[in-house]
Amino acid sequence: MAAPSDQKATIIDGKAVAQTIRSEIAEEVRLLSEKYGKVPGLAVVIVGGRKDSQSYVSMKRKACAEVGIKSFDIDLPEQVSEAELISKGCLELLKRSGVTIKGKRAVVVGRSNIVGLPVSLLLLKADATVTIVHSHTTDPESIVREADIVIAAAGQAMMIKGSWIKPGAAVIDVGTNAVDDSTKKSGYRLVGDVDFHEACKVAGCVTPVPGGVGPMTVAMLLRNTLDGAKRVIEL
Repeated sequence: MAAPSDQKATIIDGKAVAQTIRSEIAEEVRLLSEKYGKVPGLAVVIVGGRKDSQSYVSMKRKACAEVGIKSFDIDLPEQVSEAELISKGCLELLKRSGVTIKGKRAVVVGRSNIVGLPVSLLLLKADATVTIVHSHTTDPESIVREADIVIAAAGQAMMIKGSWIKPGAAVIDVGTNAVDDSTKKSGYRLVGDVDFHEACKVAGCVTPVPGGVGPMTVAMLLRNTLDGAKRVIEL
């Protein structure tokens, strides 16, 4: 993604961080295989036959093969209730970008069960002072402006403007929103919950959309699979 000419913020490259994590996992899987003759396995439950789901599963299968993890598919009918995977990717991006979490003021914009609440709890566990901003919060701009760390997960395109951001803050944008764009073949483009170009002028570091949090989801799934397998294999 081309950065604004007056950019100040460091762009957190989720693709690069995810690839580093995959390389680390591949090495650990190789060592497990050599030492114990076993490798981790990931079972993917496929609910229904949606093309986007099949595409995501194919991406996971390819990622598993890349790092040496075995993958298994389990097909279930459409009626089975959906289970959500929560990524610890936001915090991993912060840590690997050199952002200190302990003692910092963090604001999570959004309170969904999938992102907002779990991320808030992870930040608390990491010793941040956490505030959640939601649709009924009075004057959200002033609250966000106090944050050293902003996690944007509201699902509203470019809601958070540059004026909302404290100079030097770390901004992780979880939002993925489609907005009309006649210059694109698809007729739309993807943007985050943060106005990226404005944020670049103020923030210390910021994730782009796409290319920020997104690539981390599969990488963290692989990381969790490895960690779970190690607890069993290395007993």
